[in-house]
Amino acid sequence: MGIAMARAENKESAGPAARMAAAVAKRMRVKKGLTQDQLGARMGYTGAAVSAMETLSQPVSDEMLVKLEEVLGEGTGIFEEMRELVRLEKLPQKFRDYAPIEQRAVGLCLYAHHVVHGLFQTEAYAQALIAGGHPVPIPERVTELVDMRMARKVLFDRQPPCLIELVLDESVLRRPFGSEEIMREQLLYLAGRARRRNVYLQVLPLDAGLCGEYAGDRGELNLVETPEHDRLAYLDVQDESMLISDPAKVSTYAQRYAKIRAQALGPRESLGLIERLAGEGR
Repeated sequence: MGIAMARAENKESAGPAARMAAAVAKRMRVKKGLTQDQLGARMGYTGAAVSAMETLSQPVSDEMLVKLEEVLGEGTGIFEEMRELVRLEKLPQKFRDYAPIEQRAVGLCLYAHHVVHGLFQTEAYAQALIAGGHPVPIPERVTELVDMRMARKVLFDRQPPCLIELVLDESVLRRPFGSEEIMREQLLYLAGRARRRNVYLQVLPLDAGLCGEYAGDRGELNLVETPEHDRLAYLDVQDESMLISDPAKVSTYAQRYAKIRAQALGPRESLGLIERLAGEGR
């Protein structure tokens, strides 16, 4: 009963891109005179998996779209073009507008207050974080969300490069998820990212408020510079999000971010702290 209900929910929740991919795949399969079993064999899947994709009882995966392009695409690139659309469709609704903007950005200024920013998470850290959320997601959804979070990291190696500034509250570094080893791996990963030439990573220390003011009290903040050099702010809290383009509001957020960065440790001192905390797990 549980499996049947899950399949019914998948059919109901399937978006336009997934429906189009399923319809095109079925038509091209039939045109080639292939059965579901025959197509599955050529792709490395079972006939049942092909059937589940065509009937939308199991959402089409990124890997299956790659295979569909190889076997049915005939050099058209049609399934390759669908990959990005299907990926966006699988994202949480609140993140769909921001995700493509993030990937095109020429500059990002980020402040993470509670957990490591998604762009800087290891797979194990993301797995522990997402699986432990509420409402509790089904395992398949956890895998989807983790895979999509890891896919965002292509931004680090994109050409031309994106300049990424990240300020992490020190509490983020001291709040473990999954296990001590997962957290140590996450800290070492942060240290590695901090050494990249297009990344500036700073830590806002726990005692920052002792100076008489504290700019990080209102939570996380994402500032984006687009290829057209427009500036946007993105806020995400408690399953709600806002993408802000009003210049006056974005200016206020930019000034707040500048204050947060000014109150943080310098990049070298921040890297030293992260490395010391990683060493504590040995």
